[in-house]
Amino acid sequence: MIDKEKIEQAVRLLLEGIGEDTKREGLLDTPARIARMYEEIFAGMDEDASMHLSKTFTVQTEEMVIEKDIVFYSMCEHHLMPFYGKAHVAYLPDGKVVGLSKLARTVETYAKRPQLQEQLTAQIADAIMEGLSPRGAMVMIEAEHMCMTMRGVKKPGSKTVTVAARGAFAEDEALKGQFYQMLRL
Repeated sequence: MIDKEKIEQAVRLLLEGIGEDTKREGLLDTPARIARMYEEIFAGMDEDASMHLSKTFTVQTEEMVIEKDIVFYSMCEHHLMPFYGKAHVAYLPDGKVVGLSKLARTVETYAKRPQLQEQLTAQIADAIMEGLSPRGAMVMIEAEHMCMTMRGVKKPGSKTVTVAARGAFAEDEALKGQFYQMLRL
């Protein structure tokens, strides 16, 4: 549960720490605004991602299902700076599928937490394996990290790519190749 009062106190201390006057007109409401923003940005903290994958539909197909270009925004847990990009999610049904929006909701739930991109990628793949019991799952995330573009090395436009392959995707290189080929369509 987000504690808005603590966030407001922390923001006031931060502003004081950088030498700002917290009583200045432009900053008076900033602690409350930041607290509301953090409540939205970190909404996944109080959400169980598995709930999105619990309602399934019976199908006869075992062909790959892929939802690509799922836009997400997250916060790097190392610097509390944003990283954002696209997630591509695939799975091989074993008798059941989930509504396509549920894949995007799963991505969003995990993204709305302090995160590492590598961990986010694995969490999504593991949730699909757990929730749907498919023959395999594969997730690829491409993201730009503000901690690399705005500070530190300052390399705007650089992207980090992470991949998690589970089940049949981890075992079959041709299947992985089909996933990558479908992303190019």
